[in-house]
Amino acid sequence: MQEADIEGSCLCGEVHYQINGNLGIFQYCHCSRCRKFTGSAHAANLFVLPSQFRWLAGEDKVQQYQPEHTKYFATAFCRTCGSSLPWLAKTGKTMVIPAGTLDQHPNIEPIQNIFCADKAPWFVDNQQLPQFAALPPRKPKA
Repeated sequence: MQEADIEGSCLCGEVHYQINGNLGIFQYCHCSRCRKFTGSAHAANLFVLPSQFRWLAGEDKVQQYQPEHTKYFATAFCRTCGSSLPWLAKTGKTMVIPAGTLDQHPNIEPIQNIFCADKAPWFVDNQQLPQFAALPPRKPKA
């Protein structure tokens, strides 16, 4: 059975890409590098082969950053809006797809958390927090 094409884009809409398939890994990474890059408690990434990935528009707007001292880690982002974008791991064997940039469900869901020893000290599991469909109700003024 052929996998469906899934598209993704940046916040400003200048960069678009497409994936077809996945490597069966969709995970939350709590390492300090992913936290710094995403500005969040963790990154949500899935992995595809380079042959399962292609830029549809705006590839010239993509800026990559590859720290010298890392074995696999790199990043990419839109030069216009700063959105995280897919990047080729330093091995050249895997495209890392920031799940928040996907425009459709990728037909896979997270299976694990990694680098949990590096979790932000302020991290609280989202299941422990109140949930609202939109903005929370305003608190009455005292």
